[in-house]
Amino acid sequence: MPRFLVGCLIWIARHGRYCLIAGLLVGLFVPALSQALRPWVGPLIALLLCVTGIRVGARQALGHLDDLRPALIRIGLLQTGLPLVVVGVLGVFGLLHWPIALAVCLMLAAPSLTGAPNFAIMMGQDPAPGMRLLVLGTALFPLTALPVLLILDPAGGGALSALRLSFGLLVAILCAVGTGFGVRRAFPALSAPRPQGALDGCAALLLAIVVVGLMSAIGPLLRTDPLALVGWLLAALAINIVLVVVTVRLSQARNWDIPVPTAIYAGNRNIALFLIVLPEEVAAPLMIFVGCYQIPMYLTPVLLSRLQRRTASA
Repeated sequence: MPRFLVGCLIWIARHGRYCLIAGLLVGLFVPALSQALRPWVGPLIALLLCVTGIRVGARQALGHLDDLRPALIRIGLLQTGLPLVVVGVLGVFGLLHWPIALAVCLMLAAPSLTGAPNFAIMMGQDPAPGMRLLVLGTALFPLTALPVLLILDPAGGGALSALRLSFGLLVAILCAVGTGFGVRRAFPALSAPRPQGALDGCAALLLAIVVVGLMSAIGPLLRTDPLALVGWLLAALAINIVLVVVTVRLSQARNWDIPVPTAIYAGNRNIALFLIVLPEEVAAPLMIFVGCYQIPMYLTPVLLSRLQRRTASA
């Protein structure tokens, strides 16, 4: 790769947080580009996973056997326990038929955002725990999400639809990550600092492009019903911030390990995965929530870094 291009990617990596914010602004104010990129979101996410796999490597990502038990506990609590509690509470109050209620329950049942390890890198954290939660959470997704999907049955297809979705996601992610691990093993020089910086910049650039496509429903709603958009956006901000802050506080109070990767995982889920199988009448309002939720998600590296500094100085 030319030295100039490597230098540009390293510069982007140093300013990765602001690259994400730029992607949000483009997605919000350039709706034509957002609509054009929407069909490419899936392949771009797969490419991002591959780049992250090259950056981290299989040995770091999978860790030791001692690392599996706490990761599995986190996944069980966040992908099954938490959404079931929320479904139960909303059901008691008769709110499950609300579009925002369905969106929140599905978001909580989803595995980690594919860019979560890259968020950790932007914060100067080890990306391996985030990659571990991502891979294991997606591998277990057919089991962890099944109770929630059976209760809500958003696609109207029952258990078969849920299992089909989960298996497809698992294959796609394992193929992308496995390819990245293979490239890292074939080219050990990629573990050097300069190639690592270039990979970080490439990941930040991909994340910024992906968010443009995911915000395709936001621009039209901003022009037709801005008050409705504000309501969806406030709900997305509140949910994300509460999940991230509560997870950080609990991690500190209980002296848990990897508080930052866990907080990133707790508040940033790959809800867009559900759009693959949901009927259009269900997916339309969900797409609005997906677009709004990109804003707090892509601000997570900035906000969580400030929360860390404030906590450390307290």
